[in-house]
Amino acid sequence: MNAKTPVPTSPAPAPGTGGPEDADGKVVLITGASSGIGEATARRLAADGHHIFLGARRTDRLAELTGRLGDGGGSAAYRRLDVTDAADVRSFVGAAQATFGRVDVLVNNAGVMPLSPLEALRTEEWDRMLDVNVRGVLHGIAAALPVMRAQGGGHFVNIASVGAYEVSPTAAVYCATKFAVRALSEGLRQESGGDIRVTVVSPGVTESELADGIGDPSAREAMRAYRAVALPASAVADAIAFAVGLPADVDVNELVVRPTASAQ
Repeated sequence: MNAKTPVPTSPAPAPGTGGPEDADGKVVLITGASSGIGEATARRLAADGHHIFLGARRTDRLAELTGRLGDGGGSAAYRRLDVTDAADVRSFVGAAQATFGRVDVLVNNAGVMPLSPLEALRTEEWDRMLDVNVRGVLHGIAAALPVMRAQGGGHFVNIASVGAYEVSPTAAVYCATKFAVRALSEGLRQESGGDIRVTVVSPGVTESELADGIGDPSAREAMRAYRAVALPASAVADAIAFAVGLPADVDVNELVVRPTASAQ
């Protein structure tokens, strides 16, 4: 089977079901779903009874996670996704709609964090962060917003960071991308006209694979100390579940989730 063919674990609901007013749960799309916050969110929302559509590049992990969700009684499917490719994101959203009948929530979670001092001039890494962290969110909005408008409602959950509120050495470009996520989210909220909910979730230090992509030695060493106290990814997933689970007329705009024992 082609990796871009949606693979469900259970029969999809009939078109028009699975939405905000459906007792069977919402249809939730999650990017960057193969590990970390994305994986934890898929587990939590599937346990809450939502239909989950997973996207990431590592289809082996998506297949394994989809299988586990199905074994636990959840409703899930997956498709390979590259958020830097606008056409691929449109196809991802279209596949979710074809599989489950609606697109109720898009969790724009995919992100990268190859930190380095600006003077290191790691421009390819800067481009990668801009492509994934900013353009990836824009591609998600562009793909899902028309669908949500047509069906009369929807919810974007955009994952930013405490780096969207402060800047630290080696993280200037990363923080710039997360400031951008906050700005885009607020603009979308103001333009929504009352039928689209928008939530920014900004985690503090969280257990994930993000730091594995840091190639600069000084930034990598600084991150080891920075991550001495970290949240489990499930804590961020709980915050996302809180926002998703509220009634359609309640819009939680921003949630910042930090380890209690950390100043960052």
